[in-house]
Amino acid sequence: MSVKAKKYLGQHFLNDESIAKKIADTLTEKGYNNVLEIGPGMGVLTKYLLKKKLKVTVLELDVESVMYLNDNFKKEQISINTSSEKFEIIEGDFLKQDITSLFKKEQVAIIGNFPYNISSQIVFKAIENRGVVPELSGMFQKEVAMRIAEKKGSKVYGILSVLTQAFYDVEYLFTVPPNVFSPPPKVDSGVIRCIRKENYTLPVDEKIFFRVVKTAFNQRRKMLRSSLKSFKLSDTLKEDPIFAKRPEQLSVLEFISLTQKLIKHGI
Repeated sequence: MSVKAKKYLGQHFLNDESIAKKIADTLTEKGYNNVLEIGPGMGVLTKYLLKKKLKVTVLELDVESVMYLNDNFKKEQISINTSSEKFEIIEGDFLKQDITSLFKKEQVAIIGNFPYNISSQIVFKAIENRGVVPELSGMFQKEVAMRIAEKKGSKVYGILSVLTQAFYDVEYLFTVPPNVFSPPPKVDSGVIRCIRKENYTLPVDEKIFFRVVKTAFNQRRKMLRSSLKSFKLSDTLKEDPIFAKRPEQLSVLEFISLTQKLIKHGI
């Protein structure tokens, strides 16, 4: 039995064993005993995760893939880990899962060949649950991977870059060509690793910080004094040199400083 890739789910099955192993090996295995693989498909990555000293949970929305995994992994491949308690298959939508409850507040790394159509949402959900997600590693559309990892000053540096890097240290690891997938996507893919910072709380109201970052980049070509006008900036505040910059010129620390300035002036 094989599984047919479904376009509406954004499925592109990786069929290169060496790349699958390379992605599995991006996990540091430090500070956690659980790993959650999102969208395992036919398990090319799963088999290498099962060789690690971690409890492996795979979360799959596609019913056909779940059947395949149960037939080919639950019954046979589980012997790799010697214990059924080390491997669990869950049918469901990651974006609808309560990660904290699912893992009983234990730390869990997230990994996967992420479906392009929800990859950014996966990152935002990891950020939302960063208290239990010390690490996120996996494959994205190259453009998205670069955006997550990019530093200030780049045209692709944006909301996803700032909000991820506020809480995680991000590293772009390697590029994957289309020909190692079935069906092949029309673009390259990129693998990144995000490791949670030791101090992953901000010295500022996080809701306001998120709002400032999103508002600034919604008009990224404008100076901050224009893009943030909805915050009703005073004339005095507008004189601060930071408001003469465009959002892509600000580092994460500068966005934190910007938010602190706005709060100080009673936004």
